[in-house]
Amino acid sequence: MKTTVTEFHAYRSEMNDKILNSGFTDFKKFFALDNKAYVNGALSSKNKELLGLVASMVLRCNDCILYHIDRSVAEGANRQELYESFNIALIVGGSIVIPHLRFAMEKLDELLPEESKNV
Repeated sequence: MKTTVTEFHAYRSEMNDKILNSGFTDFKKFFALDNKAYVNGALSSKNKELLGLVASMVLRCNDCILYHIDRSVAEGANRQELYESFNIALIVGGSIVIPHLRFAMEKLDELLPEESKNV
């Protein structure tokens, strides 16, 4: 079953609320640490999201890939920047990344349908 970006957002929001309202404070600590890692610093938030995307592709986590593509786009990444990030993941991870590259391309088309695909 394929999940749309909208369905992913709804599920992620619902489950994050459940996790963060579970009463187990260590979850909140980790989420805070994760959020802080992606704020502007010496590297821009956009570049940090692209780094997260590359790592997610190499680690082969489709939920993470979608999250970081979505965040990269929100931070201003364009199709060419995402393609170059996908390529770094492919070079680092090798052919095992190809199924996740397919997934990434599919989700990128959902997130940036209006942007030229011929770059």
